[in-house]
Amino acid sequence: MGKVLLFNPRSANSKPRIPNSILSIASSIEGLFEYVIVDGNMEKDPADKIFNYLKKEPIQYFGLTCMPGPQLKQAIPISKKIREIFPEIKIIWGGYFPSNQSKVVLNSDYVDFIVNGPGEKCFPALLKALENDEPFEEIGNLIYKKGDEIIKTRKDELYNQDDLPTLPYEKLNSFYPVQRYLGKTYLGTKTIAYHSSFGCPFTCSFCAVVPIYNARWKGKSASFIYKDIKYLKDKFGGNAIEFHDNNFFVSEKRVVEFSNLIKKEKMIWWGEGRIDTIDKYSDESLALMREAGCRMIFFGAETGNDEILKKMDKGGTQSAAQMRAFVARMAWVDIIPEYSFVLGTPADTPEQAMKQIDQDISFIKEIKSINPKTEIIIYVYSPVPTEGSEMYNKVLETGFRFPEHLEDWIGPKWESFDLRKNPLTPWLSAEMIDKIKDFETVLNGYYPTVSDVRLGKFKRKLLRILSAVRYHSGLYWKPYELKALQILWKYRQPEIEGF
Repeated sequence: MGKVLLFNPRSANSKPRIPNSILSIASSIEGLFEYVIVDGNMEKDPADKIFNYLKKEPIQYFGLTCMPGPQLKQAIPISKKIREIFPEIKIIWGGYFPSNQSKVVLNSDYVDFIVNGPGEKCFPALLKALENDEPFEEIGNLIYKKGDEIIKTRKDELYNQDDLPTLPYEKLNSFYPVQRYLGKTYLGTKTIAYHSSFGCPFTCSFCAVVPIYNARWKGKSASFIYKDIKYLKDKFGGNAIEFHDNNFFVSEKRVVEFSNLIKKEKMIWWGEGRIDTIDKYSDESLALMREAGCRMIFFGAETGNDEILKKMDKGGTQSAAQMRAFVARMAWVDIIPEYSFVLGTPADTPEQAMKQIDQDISFIKEIKSINPKTEIIIYVYSPVPTEGSEMYNKVLETGFRFPEHLEDWIGPKWESFDLRKNPLTPWLSAEMIDKIKDFETVLNGYYPTVSDVRLGKFKRKLLRILSAVRYHSGLYWKPYELKALQILWKYRQPEIEGF
């Protein structure tokens, strides 16, 4: 029986997090196939480690997870080299990038299969079919090539999360000490990365999750989450939690149950949610969350323009008026709202595009005036292939196209695109991009993020003094003095590096 190598490509330059995606796949083959794990975040050169395994052990299957951006820089060259040296090994990719860009991935000729969404059932079923030379056309959540045709099998229903096998933390610990994954963050000195649900019940046209989950969501029960967190706390010393769910707060009942369970553990935690969902929570629920350790929540505010919100297919009831009222409510409950904005959405004319950018800048400053503790994260709009959405259709009309060759994705301009810093979109001029980036620099100077634990009081005060005139006057142009200090002090940007 063939052995499996599971690879987690490097995603950040510091603070490695528990590789939950790879562990979920590992859990699905535990006891069925032998496997090894290589984490690019923990290796200076993961390629050396990988090829040492391939030379010495009977590995027949190479699986990796891949998001857009930095992970491609290791995923692409390593997969290509494996195909050249070990052509008999089956190469299987999972994650947002291959699911959304399946054609370019499979046309590379060095990726054999894509796991399209959750892989806990798909991956072991595929391996068994390959081992026994059986057909795999009926395996759900699979994309592959048959001749020149791209085949997408049926989408499985989302699995009952409590029925899935427990993640093999002990097995991970045999490859890399789990304590090394519990890094110092704004939340705590040993922060646990945890994933408690899959999907999201909304269909935002700019979100990479939508094509994969199709407005579906399913989460673990509160008691199951608590059991896992308690284990990681007692066994490895975890004292804070980052919930990496696409939408942790879908169910108020689940959040309340979890809060009641976790509050006695005295752990600080963070998650992602929607403004219009959590705004429906009762005051009692919000107060309980705060008591139970919730200190910050990430929200997709996107824009202060209600018309653009409609084009984004946000769903729900989110509006500019609600965003204003909600940050005030968060101030009352003493939970920091982390509002992310997407500037530079498609417009009919350059003048309209610039007007939208100016309006969003003004709205962001208004939000900060209502609740100065609000964290602001700014992205430049980057197209996501959500077929049929009004916004993506408008993007295609401008002539925008994704790369047709997989290796083009690791060129400098497309890496920046994946980080939403260089959108490569025809309707945005250099002047518009500069305005967005310059405002972001001034904003981060006047309101440095609380999540940068390395930035002391003196540095924060100096940044605020130097940026005050620019912030209040609107003179954002070429803030070189602020950029120099942010580079010198290695200012941390949550939108790129997390906490």
